[in-house]
Amino acid sequence: MYRERRILTELDRLLGHGALLTGRNGPPPAAPGLQGEGNILPHAKLAHDAVCLAVLRAQRDAFRNGAARRCDVHIAAIAANPATGKRVETEDCAADFGAPGTEQAGKTDRLARLRGREVHHAREPGRAERARQFLGQVDKPDVDAIEGLSPAISIDQKSTSHNPRSTVGTVTEIQDYLRLLFGRAGEPHCPKCGRSIRPQTIDEMVDQILTLPEATRYQLLAPVVRGKKGTHSKLISGLAAEGFARVRINGEVRELADNIELDKNQSHNIEVVVDRLVAREGIQERLTDSLRTALKRGDGLALVEVVPKKGEELPEGLERERLYSENFACPVHGAVMEELSPRLFSFNSPYGACEACHGIGHLRKFTAERVVPDPSLPVYAAVAPWAEKDNSYYFSLLYSVGEAFGFEIKTPWQELTDEQRDVLLHGSREPILIQADSRFRKSSGYTRPFEGILPILERQLRDASGEAQRQKLEKYLELVPCASCAGQRLRPEALAVKVGPFRIPELTAVSVGQTLERIEQLMGVGASEGCEPLLNPRQMQIGDLVLREIRMRLRFLLDVGLDYLSLDRPAMTLSGGEAQRIRLATQIGAGLTGVLYVLDEPSIGLHQRDNDRLLATLHRLRDLGNTLVVVEHDEDTIRAADHLVDIGPGAGVHGGHIVAEGNLKELLEAEQSLTGAYLSGRRSIPTPAERRHGSTRSLKLLNCTRNNLCDVSVEFPLGRLVSVTGVSGSGKSTLVNELLHPALENGLGHKVPFPAGLGELRGLKSIDKVIVIDQSPIGRTPRSNPATYTGAFDPIRQVFAATVEAKARGYQVGQFSFNVKGGRCEACRGQGVNVIEMNFLPDVYVQCDVCKGARFNRETLQVTYKGHTIADVLEMTVEQAAEVFSAIPQAADRLRTLVDVGLGYVKLGQPAPTLSGGEAQRVKLATELSRRATGKTLYLIDEPTTGLSFYDVHKLMDVMQRLVDKGNSIICIEHNLDVIRCSDWLIDLGPEGGDKGGQVLVCGTPEEVAQHPTSHTGRYLAKVLEQHPAEILPEAA
Repeated sequence: MYRERRILTELDRLLGHGALLTGRNGPPPAAPGLQGEGNILPHAKLAHDAVCLAVLRAQRDAFRNGAARRCDVHIAAIAANPATGKRVETEDCAADFGAPGTEQAGKTDRLARLRGREVHHAREPGRAERARQFLGQVDKPDVDAIEGLSPAISIDQKSTSHNPRSTVGTVTEIQDYLRLLFGRAGEPHCPKCGRSIRPQTIDEMVDQILTLPEATRYQLLAPVVRGKKGTHSKLISGLAAEGFARVRINGEVRELADNIELDKNQSHNIEVVVDRLVAREGIQERLTDSLRTALKRGDGLALVEVVPKKGEELPEGLERERLYSENFACPVHGAVMEELSPRLFSFNSPYGACEACHGIGHLRKFTAERVVPDPSLPVYAAVAPWAEKDNSYYFSLLYSVGEAFGFEIKTPWQELTDEQRDVLLHGSREPILIQADSRFRKSSGYTRPFEGILPILERQLRDASGEAQRQKLEKYLELVPCASCAGQRLRPEALAVKVGPFRIPELTAVSVGQTLERIEQLMGVGASEGCEPLLNPRQMQIGDLVLREIRMRLRFLLDVGLDYLSLDRPAMTLSGGEAQRIRLATQIGAGLTGVLYVLDEPSIGLHQRDNDRLLATLHRLRDLGNTLVVVEHDEDTIRAADHLVDIGPGAGVHGGHIVAEGNLKELLEAEQSLTGAYLSGRRSIPTPAERRHGSTRSLKLLNCTRNNLCDVSVEFPLGRLVSVTGVSGSGKSTLVNELLHPALENGLGHKVPFPAGLGELRGLKSIDKVIVIDQSPIGRTPRSNPATYTGAFDPIRQVFAATVEAKARGYQVGQFSFNVKGGRCEACRGQGVNVIEMNFLPDVYVQCDVCKGARFNRETLQVTYKGHTIADVLEMTVEQAAEVFSAIPQAADRLRTLVDVGLGYVKLGQPAPTLSGGEAQRVKLATELSRRATGKTLYLIDEPTTGLSFYDVHKLMDVMQRLVDKGNSIICIEHNLDVIRCSDWLIDLGPEGGDKGGQVLVCGTPEEVAQHPTSHTGRYLAKVLEQHPAEILPEAA
């Protein structure tokens, strides 16, 4: 007791200074006994309107990102207005850790009130250990010492979550504030008719119950427990003492006199049976009295359950149960709603989630487009899952349906009538004669309704025993919006609640920019300054703090260039750059100080217009008292930095040195620095003297209406380098990745459905192959490497197999492969290392004792070519290997191509997973360059310059231009102005992002786009073209 009093006295003294103490660092000193083990947060001033909710969230964010080693959170908060001395109420939401990606899983809706100078001490033993299992193991850095390291938060480009329940709203926690707003200030409406719901009186309830048919048996129940875990033994014994005789537990009526034991780990619903009645005249007085008792015992709720006699069915048109409420009920439909609470608006809670899709918003179902991808095929071959199988059962099944409904199974699917297609897909209502397979049945057949192709597939998936069978069927599943909630995730009662004129989807399903406008309309501030707020005074008083927090977080999203996203956008669909900027916006909202932020290329996927806003955000984080370490290739970010460290001079074995360190001037003057050379203008990527005019061939997409595209038609000229440009969210990825690519795949005969939202694709005859070149790894296992991927290793192995020593020993080409038995070391199976699992520590890789990391056995290593073994070759860089094998054309060509794309420093045997995204992309481009050109290949490249330096972009542009010179076509989505100015043709979308974009602003050469008055791309392009004018070709003599 003495120790506790001492702590409280010390806290009172500290709180008098207006300090927020968490952890052990920072003045003023922490109270004795309240030291945490981790440096979670330095001390900071707490203004009267800084809600404790934000503080707790900041603590949790810091922990999640590695700033703290333990989650023993100690909070002391003042709730006194420093200006007036008046006490204010603050709300604090305790946060637990859920599974990764399920933000809602660990958030409780119960709000603890802190009044006056109350100390809240939240501690849960063993919590750090429990949380650590979700964070994974981090290897120790390979350094001798790190000095001056403050709490660090790494914001990388990994996708925030692969959980379908995670959305932009939940990641930024705006969804939590919206739930709070609607749960506390919302106005319920009837889900059926939209009328405002008001409380029911006892007289209205009695009148409705008296309409039950004569002699109907029913019982009055009072709900006392709804969906809560526990044994509830005290409650049950208390009910017996009050004189009640029966209770209904989880739908089963039981006597209170019985020994009732409940499982404490299960959720239970308990209702008291207040009275059992039969509908007849003269019962009104007893009904009124019993109903009053039920409402009193059930906190304003009463349940009427119709109980038919044994063996009787429930009369038609009667509901088995009906809930009555003194709180909220529709006057027409009698639709009753419980008292509003934040959990009703959570799609991760069973109380708020749509019952059909459980809050996911969509269902995976077999669709006609997937199951019948090519309608031009005959019926027997059109059903893709059945066409692959050599099974006469399906053939006879389709034949029987054809006989019954008047079509032949060799008729093309598209020539069937709508009724015939509907019967085939969804089944027949009437029984038909189904011909049996003559090989297995002797009878002529049997009669029953045809089940339908889609229901049969769903049954087969449900009953699938093996994983292989399940995977085959899952290829034909498609995400379909839930029919019950129309993809809005919530149950009808939640969707019918309004705050002002808006329902919750009207704030989450629109762009962040529009959501901000609507929030400001509710408050009467910002753009709506001077207008009357859409909320009444009571709602404004309740929602003031919440609305301010929502508005602030929405503004942060705008500042990092994400105004085109919607809050209901699934987090798994975000690009790496978008996910990173969302986390950046969340960190700004946390308001941490004294933290070291590590950011990996935050400008990725960002238009030059939005880059300025991002830099302002980074400056704001710095000005809060934080340190930012940014890995970046963007010119504007480099020029805006306070301190620069340039590593080089080259890549791989040619790099690893600090080339320049200091301010921008020192970088520009550093002779060895490639970055400085491009920034100062000593080197530059040349602008082409003239643009390719190409041929008359082109691809045309007509009537594109997907996502935000507004019925646009676009023409892509072929035989040129075409760039699709526009601000972030203007519809570039939708146009190329979601419409053009699937339409080409469909037209070239791949089993891909024609994309929804596209009217027509023309010009397909000009293309025979489509290749997507992205930054995904070239291989998932360490056995894949640049040599095997490009095909350069095959001729090298042939050279070794052709040596005199190899022939004398009878070795074949397979002897020199580390992937098959024969020549490889069997102790490590050709990997060169053995993996030792260390359970809760990271795996340890130990060099193989037998081959010493060479991968091959001793006999194989005795064969040499020019003094080099096959193991030596894998350790060579591409440059060295190109010299050694210069006399072998098949190998030399491929190796020289790798050197040309700037990968001469990479080792031939470098495991594929260790290559960066940019390196993997250039390996793919080199492989394409070394192939024979057909002139009909189309390459689709999405932001090829991601993660590339100026030098790498220069190399990449050379490769892309060579590919086009061979007669191929390239369509790339790009923000990089160097790529844009070197393109032959631009298609600029806009004018803005989200719902304000989706239009084709201008098409033409870079010079034509630069002169467009409203194009954001054109404005920045004009400046760059002025800095790098086109080379003037010398006139022919």
